[in-house]
Amino acid sequence: MSTRLLSIPIHTLPSSERACSGAEPFALMVLGSSMAPEFEHGDIVIIEPDGLATDGAFVLAHARGEWMLRQLRRQDSGWALAVLDGSEPPLPIGDLAAVRGVVIQRNRGGRRRFTKRYVE
Repeated sequence: MSTRLLSIPIHTLPSSERACSGAEPFALMVLGSSMAPEFEHGDIVIIEPDGLATDGAFVLAHARGEWMLRQLRRQDSGWALAVLDGSEPPLPIGDLAAVRGVVIQRNRGGRRRFTKRYVE
């Protein structure tokens, strides 16, 4: 099953909440298993919209009309968005415009010992 992310659509929020800065970190729930074993179904990821997207980083991207959690990989012709379980080939992207944020933390099972930080 492809990995998706669950969030409250922004248009359902009151206008006062939509007015906050887009650069604030936010949380999403992982749905699916294509990013296992790093991200499992039900994990909560913290996204930094202004995070540095580098080769190997886990990113929130918008491509093919959908939001996705993928690993960013450098290719000769640019960049690609890849799943970890090999269920689909990497999706080539010409530049980093599709990347909307970088995963900075993963929380699993509501316990601190299952928290992993990706940046310091």
